[in-house]
Amino acid sequence: MKGTSIRTLVTLAMAAMLLVAFSGSALAAKYVIRAGYENNPGEPFDKAMQEWARLFKEATNGEGEIQLYPSSQLGSKKDLMEQMTMGAAIITLTDGAFFADYIPDFAIMMGPYLGTDYTEVIKLSESPWFAEMSAELDKKGFHILAANWLYGSRHMVTNRPVHTPADLKGLKIRVPNARIQIEAMKEMGATPTPMPLAEVYPALTTGVIDGAENPIPVLYGQKHHEPAKYLILTGHLDNVTNITIGHKYYSKLPENIQKALTETCVQAGDFMTDLILDAEQATIEKMKAEGVTVIEVDRNLFREASKVTYEKFPEWTPGLYDKLQDYLKK
Repeated sequence: MKGTSIRTLVTLAMAAMLLVAFSGSALAAKYVIRAGYENNPGEPFDKAMQEWARLFKEATNGEGEIQLYPSSQLGSKKDLMEQMTMGAAIITLTDGAFFADYIPDFAIMMGPYLGTDYTEVIKLSESPWFAEMSAELDKKGFHILAANWLYGSRHMVTNRPVHTPADLKGLKIRVPNARIQIEAMKEMGATPTPMPLAEVYPALTTGVIDGAENPIPVLYGQKHHEPAKYLILTGHLDNVTNITIGHKYYSKLPENIQKALTETCVQAGDFMTDLILDAEQATIEKMKAEGVTVIEVDRNLFREASKVTYEKFPEWTPGLYDKLQDYLKK
C-alpha cells in the first residue's frame, strides 16, 4: 500500500507540474495576433511570415504571438480590413491599391513601371511623402508596420504567346480588384478581369480567363502555370507590399510590444526580399522543366503603352507622378 501511495503521489505531483507548465505556456502569450493572407504554405511570403512570427515571439520573450492563417483561411482581404477597423487583432498584407479607397494618392505605389526596379519603390516608401500618407492612413483605421516586403516583380502567364502589347488584345487577364492595376492592364492591351486569388486556378482551367499576373513564385505556388503554359516576362510592376494592422488594436498595445512588432516586421521584410530574389530564377527553371515557354519581351513597349495609366486618376494631387519621379532622381 505504501508503494502504491508513493506512486500515486508521484503521479499526481507530475500531473500538477505538467498542468502548471501547460498553463504557463498558454498564458505566456498575452498578445495573440492572427495573420491572414491568400498565399499558400511554402510560398516565399508564407516562409517570411513564419520567420516574422519566430522573431516576434523571441523579441517579446513569448509575450507576443503571431498565428498564421494562409490560403485565405480567415476570409478575403476586404473582410480582414473591415475587421481591422473594428479593433480585431488581425494583420494582413496590403498595398497602395487597396488603400486608395481611403487615400486616393496611395494608389500610385502600385502603378506600372513606377521605378526602374524594386529598390526605387522601397526608396519611395522611405520618403516624407509616404510618411505623410501613412499618418493619414492611421486616421482611417489602418497602421502600416513595414513597407519593405518585396512581393516580387509581377509578370504574366497566358494560354498563348505574347510578345508585344498588341498580342494581349482579346486576352482576359486576372488582376486584383484594384483600379490602378485594372487600368494598367487595360492600357497594355488586355481585358482585365478582377477576381480573388483563390478563384484564379479554376478560372484558368475552365477558360473563364486566359491568363494571370503575379510575381513568379506566386504564379508557381498557385499552380497557374499548369493551365497557362506561357510565362511573359513583362515585369510591369515591382510589387513592394505593406504589412498592416488595425490602428485601433495597435494603439492599445504597450509600447514595447508595438516596438517589437514593428522592428521584427522590418527584419522579416528584409528576409522576404532575399527569399524573392533567390526564388525568382530558380522558379523560372522549375517552370521550364514543367513545360512552360518563357518569353522575354521588350519591356519598353509595355512601359510606353501603360504610361497613360497615370493620367486616369483626376482625384490624385496634381503633379503627383512628377513629384515622385523627381524624388527618385535625387
